[in-house]
Amino acid sequence: MGIEPHFSRTTDKAAINRVCDRLMSRFGERFMTGQSVREQHGHTTTYLPGEWPDGVVMVNSTEEVSEVVTICHEENVPVIPFGSGSSLEGHLNAPYGGISVDVSGMNEVLAVHPEDLNCTVQAGVTRSQLNDYLRDTGLFFPIDPGADATIGGMTATRASGTNAVRYGTMRETVVSLKAVMSDGTIIETASHAKKSAAGYDLTRLLVGSEGTLGVITEVTLKLSGIPQAIAGGICNFEDLESACNAVIMTIQCGIPIARIELLDSVQVKACNLYSKMDLVERPTLLVEFHGTDTGVAEQIELFGDIIAEYGGSDFQATTKPEDRTKLWTARHNAFWAGCGLRPGCKGLSTDACVPISRLAECVTETQKDIEDSGLIGPIVGHVGDGNFHVLLVLDPDDQAEIDNAEAFLKRLAERSIGMGGTCTGEHGVGQGKMKFMRDEFGPALRYMAAIKQAFDPNNIMNPGKIVPKLD
Repeated sequence: MGIEPHFSRTTDKAAINRVCDRLMSRFGERFMTGQSVREQHGHTTTYLPGEWPDGVVMVNSTEEVSEVVTICHEENVPVIPFGSGSSLEGHLNAPYGGISVDVSGMNEVLAVHPEDLNCTVQAGVTRSQLNDYLRDTGLFFPIDPGADATIGGMTATRASGTNAVRYGTMRETVVSLKAVMSDGTIIETASHAKKSAAGYDLTRLLVGSEGTLGVITEVTLKLSGIPQAIAGGICNFEDLESACNAVIMTIQCGIPIARIELLDSVQVKACNLYSKMDLVERPTLLVEFHGTDTGVAEQIELFGDIIAEYGGSDFQATTKPEDRTKLWTARHNAFWAGCGLRPGCKGLSTDACVPISRLAECVTETQKDIEDSGLIGPIVGHVGDGNFHVLLVLDPDDQAEIDNAEAFLKRLAERSIGMGGTCTGEHGVGQGKMKFMRDEFGPALRYMAAIKQAFDPNNIMNPGKIVPKLD
């Protein structure tokens, strides 16, 4: 893969042994070095090879994270944050060994302020856990990446998901953070005020930093009111271009749609098989509308007019929760459904994002590229944002197939960047997409490296991620 850190480092095995001894003395059974637990914390859900940490420590508080990082800082040993393990680009791998800091036990909702529409949670709280907790408040946390990720992990990777077209991404949702920096110092990045003009925006700097600048331990989040009415819908099209053009027109007309998801015909087939659905195997849009009863009815009518213009058919809308849940469950299981098209193979899930005006062009070119390459690659997407995903289903033991897939990934990144987009709309960079960072950012990449150097001069915070080695 040719993966390199932004500047080289080696890890002294004697130093790792000293750190392990100190952590064992301090945390007892909560510090583990067994092979199975290390593999679990270095695993990846893509074809990238796993690289295991030397030990895993289960922490319960910000202060304990600070203790761990301080010990590692003193011995120059890497620290790799771990939440629920759902990342897709090798974020959890430990290419230089080190200590995995598992924050899943930090799973308390610390405060909810309904009058301010915000809450503060520990990093190990999952999105579903938070929404269960909020159920009786009339509020909800809208960011929905599919996997039941932790809030800390979603913040670190700047996650978004199916609701982002209306409610935004983690970048817009995070109010402030508590984090442990590379020397063990605990900081808070901002107040809980709705806006501020004071100082550098450290909150936004840490959102999306993938653990390379610090370990996020607490997050204050904006919340939204549960809408009075929710309706879901589904329709299909003759081809992907028509479906994408319907999406573009929907967004450009200002319809405040909450979700608008694309599934190509291959993905629809996979969902039918995996989730026992009976959808028409054509390019399909899944949509959801939020608002008042009157507002939702108006949105449905306007959307119906738009899709009719682009040949959309079989449009069905429903307010029944069980019907909507069935559709969205199938959508959230798209990864496993796609993998089921080739039992025994592994899924390589990648994403790209382009300006909405280039969506149809980028998706149709990508579909043709998949076909011409002889790959199996269902396409799904949060297309209201111009963001779509390709799941390549590969034989991990077939090097020719892996090489073919890597060539496709390069073309996809170049295509999206060339259209004014990005190599990743929500999966993050990790190890897998470092090689595209030069093309996307050019000279700006040196300033990212300078920030990394300033925050983490010894390169112990999740090294080997985001910023490639610079000349």
